Amino acid sequence: MARNTKTFWGIVLTLSLVASAAAAADVDAGKKVFNKCKACHAIGKSKIGPDLAGIINRPAASIEGFKYSDPMQNSGLTWTEENLATFLKKPKALVPGTRMSLAGLKKDEDIQNLIAYLKEATVP
Repeated sequence: MARNTKTFWGIVLTLSLVASAAAAADVDAGKKVFNKCKACHAIGKSKIGPDLAGIINRPAASIEGFKYSDPMQNSGLTWTEENLATFLKKPKALVPGTRMSLAGLKKDEDIQNLIAYLKEATVP
């Protein structure tokens, strides 16, 4: 029970940080943060990781033909800005068993900037 309470408050804190940081997000800074993702991800094609084009509000594990881990396929997540922020902070905490190799982004500002970049980079 204590672990669930801790997780709950961690999510509440993340959501409040998402809301407060969203207004200050910087797309250009997010593009620079995306450099940390480029080894595995791209916009417009899958690499080692799935294509990130249109990720905002897309169901997790939904890119046709990409081989996702079972935990990701069974996560039931939709990549809302809030879920994406939580995942980028600690991927294995949100989806235990994910194959995402990034341990997480430490700075909330980097997370918000990256999300701002992904939103802009995926607009048709």
